[in-house]
Amino acid sequence: MASLSFIIGIIGNVISLLVFTSPIGTFRRVVKKKSTENYKGIPYITTLLSTSLWSFYGILKPGGLLVLTVNGAGAFMQLIYVTLFLVYAPKEVKIRPCERDLEPMIKSMKLVAVLNVGLLGLVIALTMLVFHGSFRLTFVGILCAGLTIGMYASPLSAMRTVIKTKSVEYMPFLLSFFLFLNAGAWSVYAMLVKDYFIGVPNAIGFVLGSVQLILYAIYRKKSVSMEEESSASLVKRAVEMQAFEDGGMAGGPRNHSLSKGRSLPKPSISRQYSLQKIMKTISLDLQNWQQETKDTEKGVIDHYLH
Repeated sequence: MASLSFIIGIIGNVISLLVFTSPIGTFRRVVKKKSTENYKGIPYITTLLSTSLWSFYGILKPGGLLVLTVNGAGAFMQLIYVTLFLVYAPKEVKIRPCERDLEPMIKSMKLVAVLNVGLLGLVIALTMLVFHGSFRLTFVGILCAGLTIGMYASPLSAMRTVIKTKSVEYMPFLLSFFLFLNAGAWSVYAMLVKDYFIGVPNAIGFVLGSVQLILYAIYRKKSVSMEEESSASLVKRAVEMQAFEDGGMAGGPRNHSLSKGRSLPKPSISRQYSLQKIMKTISLDLQNWQQETKDTEKGVIDHYLH
């Protein structure tokens, strides 16, 4: 049984490392552009706190080598991400035409000081000075489990957006899939070693990851069909408008060439107004559809980044 738990723990280490390396592409772009742009530093700062606490938990726990190795590596990588974020964070961000958020880098540094230095140091000090024996592991384990549950619950907003918009565009499949595998592997590991602090949050994460994959399977085809329908509708309207314009342009000169007896009757005033009303409605529908699409995309992106 011990060997099986070790194998599952190794698998969990590999999957967790894949999850930890997922922001590398983002920070390549940050370094290349020398700016964090609109990226938020809070996810990396909180993940640094979580991995640091789990590393401390691995040190306290007898036989917690696998917990220590993966979270130690994760903490090191998150430290690199946070450092790069602080280096390339803009000194000011334009919120509105006449309003700016001054020194977001300073705000991020304060958050790092409070969470990754102050809170982490306080937890370590309380654990070593106030608690004794098994209470140390219990205290740190409860804190780690709470942070992990919060991490797995963070995609709930994205799931709500998927259901509302019926689109999976802003719920990355690979990230959801690897979080699902990660939670599953560590849940099995926790069952084998009988560690509830690892098992409970990862079991919750496994359930939430399963829900994400189910939503992806349901709405992936719907989002594709909706895209095709909207594209087809736009093309159809564009063709109709072009045909109407071509007909109007071609009809003008031809009317002059027709004889008086064969000339076509002019459309009635009501018909002219009717055509103008139709064209105006089509134009407004297109503008409204484009504006709704932009607003939805912006809202989903902001929701996801927060």
